[in-house]
Amino acid sequence: MNDQKVRVGITHGDINGIGYEIILKTLSDNRINELCVPVIYGSPRIASYYRKLLPSMENFSLNSINNISDIHPKRVNIININCGTDDLRVEPGKPVEEAARAALCALEMAVSDLKNGKIDVMLTAPFNKHTMQSNKFNFPGHTEYLSSAFGVQNHLMLLISETMRIGVVTGHVPLSEVPKYLSKAHILNKLELLNRTLINDFMIRRPRIAVLGLNPHAGDCGLLGKEEEDVIIPVIAEANKKNILAFGPYPADGFFGAVSYRRFDAILAMYHDQGLVPFKALSFDSGVNYTAGLPFVRTSPAHGVGYDIAGTGKASPDSFRMALYTACDIFNNRKRQAELQTNAMKPVNTEKLS
Repeated sequence: MNDQKVRVGITHGDINGIGYEIILKTLSDNRINELCVPVIYGSPRIASYYRKLLPSMENFSLNSINNISDIHPKRVNIININCGTDDLRVEPGKPVEEAARAALCALEMAVSDLKNGKIDVMLTAPFNKHTMQSNKFNFPGHTEYLSSAFGVQNHLMLLISETMRIGVVTGHVPLSEVPKYLSKAHILNKLELLNRTLINDFMIRRPRIAVLGLNPHAGDCGLLGKEEEDVIIPVIAEANKKNILAFGPYPADGFFGAVSYRRFDAILAMYHDQGLVPFKALSFDSGVNYTAGLPFVRTSPAHGVGYDIAGTGKASPDSFRMALYTACDIFNNRKRQAELQTNAMKPVNTEKLS
């Protein structure tokens, strides 16, 4: 197999959502096979069901296999996860526990292959966070599950588009609990991680990061809240001492309203909706969700299961396609960074210089 091609493990997500539709639409483009080796963790039977719903998929076929070692480097591969999917009924638009179990089965199998070096990156189709809850899955989403599976404490949800990159200090946390997570240490950890990610994963030598405030008007000098004065401003000062180009805190409304995000390489928001609302307003169809801080590359489309349009053929594959491209780009950037560091450590041959 061509070592230059990235092996992309794709989990099928909720089988009653738009996962299979966006996967098939993306991978039906033959140019994808020149970039990577796609491996879907799912069900050939369910894939066939959705392929028949899409007229443009008539001449598209999958290489069905039972083991990762059997992947074809020039085909779109699908591994039968073999955990009850043969009898599973497909009901587009319906959230059911059986679909959640199939989503978890695919995720577990992909994680195992990732840990064993059988795939290079992971691309996850959306699942239903509510139906996923069980004694085997007690997490708010993919990010927390994967962080636990790989023993990672400091991770960051980073949304990426051609317009902006925005990370959130607190991810899937109820709004009422956000302030208790905003300690100086916690914000600084996220800021340092974001800075490293921009350097190592996006090849930005001196990234400029905008930090948003928590309160309206960034606290208005303490009138509308103390978090900026007591926590966020000291954190930015500490980050600057560590040679991180962090600026702010900026009032979120004015920052996005004035299109100030164009002056920065990334933004650090304090909580989920503060970052994701403006991001999705500008980049819903093409945005990518990237989990920074993991020892491997994981991306996903920046949208959910899409029950309202599941099975209709209306789902856009743009976000999923960008997630695939982004995963491959970051994987290759990490390889380049590793090579640069290795070359920098090699001793100089002074004989050749004389």
